[in-house]
Amino acid sequence: MNTLVKVTALLLMFAFEAAAQPDSKFDVIANLDTGPGNVTVTDNGRIIMSMHQFYQPKYTVVEYKNNALLPFPNKELADSDSISNLKLDSVLGIRADAYGIVWMLDNGMRSSVTPKLVGWDTRSNKLHQVIHLPTPVAPKDAFVNDFAVDIRHNHIFISDPAGGANAALIVVNLGTGTARRVLEGHHSVIPEEVDLIIDNVPVQVKDKAGKWVRPHIGVNPITEDLSNEWVYFGPMHGFSLYRIKADDLVDESLDAGMLANRVQRYSDKPISDGITIDKDNNIYLGELAANAIGVISADKKYQRLAQCPRLSWVDSFSFGPNGQLLAVVNRLHQSSTLNGGVAASKPPYYLLQIKALAAGLPGR
Repeated sequence: MNTLVKVTALLLMFAFEAAAQPDSKFDVIANLDTGPGNVTVTDNGRIIMSMHQFYQPKYTVVEYKNNALLPFPNKELADSDSISNLKLDSVLGIRADAYGIVWMLDNGMRSSVTPKLVGWDTRSNKLHQVIHLPTPVAPKDAFVNDFAVDIRHNHIFISDPAGGANAALIVVNLGTGTARRVLEGHHSVIPEEVDLIIDNVPVQVKDKAGKWVRPHIGVNPITEDLSNEWVYFGPMHGFSLYRIKADDLVDESLDAGMLANRVQRYSDKPISDGITIDKDNNIYLGELAANAIGVISADKKYQRLAQCPRLSWVDSFSFGPNGQLLAVVNRLHQSSTLNGGVAASKPPYYLLQIKALAAGLPGR
């Protein structure tokens, strides 16, 4: 089956299966003036969000509290230039772990600084750890984006779509502070030749020569099951979700070929950004082309949970301590970065609560 026929068949399958499913309700928790990036919720219910760098926010990480966005971890530190280890440039990926650490993945792209992981201890209100990701772990075209925290293995697994052909996962050992780049260029992380079209408008950018280009982005969505056994990931522009055992990712004795052989194709998926997973191994995602939220159930079948014009680029998900599932909407395709330099994206953006099929792990 050629690529065009396969893509068409998958799109029809998604549409057919989704049409048979009733829409679930979702609630808008907050209308936001600036486009959010990712969201996480601590085990005591604090809602922490990154603000998307495409919208040039004043603060790259905020806490949603009392119907307001407050700089995180606090205004004094967020405004300070003197604390080089903590100064945040452009955070997207953000996750809270079971120990109350909020991990922030700073891609450093706004100021062309070295990417880094910053862990802030919300229980003791102090800096926990900083891990820099220099070249060659994060090459010059790196766009370290999202990640999964594995407290059983004491590792973090980062997705880096990079330039597409050199997309990879980055494995960070929190105990030693070292990082490795793995699966670079593997078919599970590089983008497929599929375009993202939203509301009949293709997502396009202008290259340095002024030519319109439809970007194809590699590995972006990544999550890990609650038992810390399987890591699920795949290219944003792609119709396949893959998985690999966390035991294999942390095993430094496996060479590139051996590790590549451990990757499994898990299921079909639509073009999607961030994902998360619940205790029953249902995997939630934003179906970008359809302004929808969907789920891949444990039987590997896809269904649409909700569809609405307001669900315009659902970027990230996180469970809270009471089983609630939060998500953010940022209309990223209308930002000047992804719209040929024309800023068509307007507030309000949204913080949502979604009715999940089962509870998940706070922060994930």
